Amino acid sequence: MNAAVSIEKYLQQVRARGRYSFTLDELRQRTSLSYRSVKQNLYYLKSKKYIAQIRQGFYVILFPEYTGMGTVPVYQYIGHLMKSLDKPYYIGLLSAAALHGAAHQKVMVDYIVTQNPAPRNINSKNDKLFFISKNELLTEGIIQKKSRVGYINVSSPELTAFDLLDQIRRFGLNHITTVLQELHEVMKASPLKKIALLNNNTANIQRLGYILENFTEGQKLADALYKMVENQKLSYIPLSPVKKRVGTYDTKWKIIVNTEIDPDL
Repeated sequence: MNAAVSIEKYLQQVRARGRYSFTLDELRQRTSLSYRSVKQNLYYLKSKKYIAQIRQGFYVILFPEYTGMGTVPVYQYIGHLMKSLDKPYYIGLLSAAALHGAAHQKVMVDYIVTQNPAPRNINSKNDKLFFISKNELLTEGIIQKKSRVGYINVSSPELTAFDLLDQIRRFGLNHITTVLQELHEVMKASPLKKIALLNNNTANIQRLGYILENFTEGQKLADALYKMVENQKLSYIPLSPVKKRVGTYDTKWKIIVNTEIDPDL
């Protein structure tokens, strides 16, 4: 049996198990072929659009329905990819918001939250994965959603809201507020308070409460957050951390309204 047939047989076994991905190490262990032989035949399979490379040493199998895409959706391989990197993860930010039904625009990048140090971003023609690193992941806010290959880790709507506010410089307040106008519909007060407590960022509690109260119909959510801070001696913080601390003052949330929010919806 030549190398190409041996490799294709292994990939057929992978497909039969309902998996979309494999690693170079797995392939070498299962086929007992030389590194050079494996690489040559992987190059051939890529040229025939039978497989695609996501990152060094990690590949996906292009099932017929995905051949035209040149890749497969991230949900079909992200768990295997992060396991191969020995990294905890969850799909977060705009990608998580979209999975929760809060995306009025198509998300062009897949955002993956993981622990420091983060892997290098993947920015190819067909795959765009941006890795956001944290010192510690809030496991309380990670939920599991079913995909075609099993379960994937996704930030809860409540954790997604706080993560978005951590990334104001990346996404901007207008975009974040637009997402929250839809995301708040699947947020709940009790887990929101729990995440707020664990997140330990009073400024973002103030910002989120202000946005929920003034730009969404999530008054109950805003009230839950306000109960957490109403007896604290809060300092005034700017609504936008990237602009000067000049503007009107919201005395309830202790917010310096230094920018005008103009949601897209």
